[in-house]
Amino acid sequence: MIRILLLSALVAGALTCGVPTYPPDVTRVVGGEEATPNSWPWQVSRWDLTMLLKLVLNSWAQVILLPHSSRTYAVALGRHNLYIAESGSVAVLVSMTVVHEKWNSSDVSNGYDIALVKLTNPVSLTDKIQLACLPPAGTILPNNYPCYVTGWGYLQTDGPAAEVLQQGRLLVVDYATCSSPDWWGSTVKTCMICAGGDGAISSCFGDSGGPLNCQAADGRWEVHGIVSFGSSFGCNYYHKPSVFTRVSKYIDWINSVRTGPA
Repeated sequence: MIRILLLSALVAGALTCGVPTYPPDVTRVVGGEEATPNSWPWQVSRWDLTMLLKLVLNSWAQVILLPHSSRTYAVALGRHNLYIAESGSVAVLVSMTVVHEKWNSSDVSNGYDIALVKLTNPVSLTDKIQLACLPPAGTILPNNYPCYVTGWGYLQTDGPAAEVLQQGRLLVVDYATCSSPDWWGSTVKTCMICAGGDGAISSCFGDSGGPLNCQAADGRWEVHGIVSFGSSFGCNYYHKPSVFTRVSKYIDWINSVRTGPA
């Protein structure tokens, strides 16, 4: 499967990013938990509720999609519980997808696990639908930097999928550690971010394409990673941290697609 980054169609409102109206509760040090409703207002779900995306910039959005699919689908924004009607949420059809030209579905560990999709209609910013920030190009987070993965994926290996948005605190694992033989070895590339690996908290099935949210020094939240893959043994496997596409590696590519002829 492809885990692809997209940026979404928005109008109205100030272009402030990474400052949610309802701040996330990040006081807990360990343990996955239900997120405060609408505290990650750039988190988005696919209309069929099986794939994730998030808002990031003015005219594009982030989502998972299978490559070469001609299926028409929509994305839901401003959601917390996927199974009940919620005021303030909207659904928008996707009009176009741009997969990175170097993506190879037969070799996920090669990287380039990113794409952009465009929405058919612009979306207004509200207290429940807001922008995430992108990190500066080339940013490398230090070892043990705290971040949060969010999504509606499985609560545990072979467990049920979450009905309400979950968050989990993950510490970044630097490349030197994550690429060592008793961790991920050569499977991990410098265009990726490892986070977790403590055997307790991780992304899980159904979280693919979701964000790794990391708070910058100025307090704004930046999307540094996109859930790409994890251990084939299951979720929460010791020394097999969740692996994310490193967004800062692809800033130039993102900008070129957004400003290109399409």
